[in-house]
Amino acid sequence: MTVPTGQCCAPIAREPLAEDTAAELAVMLKAVADPVRLRLLSMIGSHAGGEACVCDLTDAFDLTAPTISHHLKVLRTAGLIDGERRGTWVYYRIIPEAVNRLGALFTPLTEPALGPVPQPAAGRTELDLLPA
Repeated sequence: MTVPTGQCCAPIAREPLAEDTAAELAVMLKAVADPVRLRLLSMIGSHAGGEACVCDLTDAFDLTAPTISHHLKVLRTAGLIDGERRGTWVYYRIIPEAVNRLGALFTPLTEPALGPVPQPAAGRTELDLLPA
């Protein structure tokens, strides 16, 4: 049984990305392609209150403060996080629209009214599922 591509597939598989869209998304994907930056993004997003002080992030890594600052700058430049200086510390928070945009790129669309696509039982073919 074949479901139309536009209804089941992630946006990346429905149609080719425009050049400018691909360039924007590539910057974000490159930013999260580093394990330290991916962990930082996760730590910020999962922190109580939805934001984390840089002082809460540095102890989790065996890296220097300037290296952590560099990684945070890459995430910020990519538009995935934002920061606010409060006294001597900077507090970071995820930009939900940007992170959701990345997630939506690979998330298949679902059609709740259609329900799950039936799968043939062992020994049966997809043709056996079609109405008579």
